[in-house]
Amino acid sequence: MGRAYQNRKASIAKTSDQNAKVYSRYSREIYMSAKSGGADPNANLTLRSLLDRAKKDQVPAHVIDKAMDKAQGGGGEDYSPARYEGYGPGGSMAIIECLTDNPNRTFGDVRQAFTKTKCKIGNQGSVAHMFEHAAVFMFKHDDEDAVLEALMEADVDVSDIENEDGMLTAFTVPTDFFKTKQALNGIGIVDLEVEEIQWIPSSYTEISEEDQVLFDKFLAILEELDDVQHVYHNVQH
Repeated sequence: MGRAYQNRKASIAKTSDQNAKVYSRYSREIYMSAKSGGADPNANLTLRSLLDRAKKDQVPAHVIDKAMDKAQGGGGEDYSPARYEGYGPGGSMAIIECLTDNPNRTFGDVRQAFTKTKCKIGNQGSVAHMFEHAAVFMFKHDDEDAVLEALMEADVDVSDIENEDGMLTAFTVPTDFFKTKQALNGIGIVDLEVEEIQWIPSSYTEISEEDQVLFDKFLAILEELDDVQHVYHNVQH
């Protein structure tokens, strides 16, 4: 499947401004998860996984607490998920996942990111068929067969397991996310470097330096949009 986590848009500059955006996105996701599924992480597995990821990404406790408090208050914003897809320079493809309280505004903002960089927004499904929606778990382990056996015994639908220098990456279907995590925990794997659901391209494409400049601008514009949560693409780095 090929270096899913490393190849997706990942390296966010460690500036206070960028950190604030990361915190804001976690805050929005935590708020929505707690509001829709309850604020008890033991009963809301999605929230528990989200809180674990937030702590690993060093999101401050006060950001998490504020989002939880707001969700339990019963009022506040009502966000809904939105996904946009399209074509970038050099035959590249991108999927943009958002949480929005104003779909018309968000669509306009995302469409502008496409048009400003000579990209073309498509209909939903226009490029998703070239990606696999998968649960991705990355962790240190030296026995690929033992991991696969544990997942199979737990009736997890495993797409692939990659091994690179003692770092395993397991890909499973999204609906088996929590089953996968429990199976890994059951064989002593609790320190997960990555545990999230991603859109993974079936293949990567190399683009020219000129196209790369445009594509980087495209990503930079999306990065500035508060409603954008995740950007996935098939550009080879």
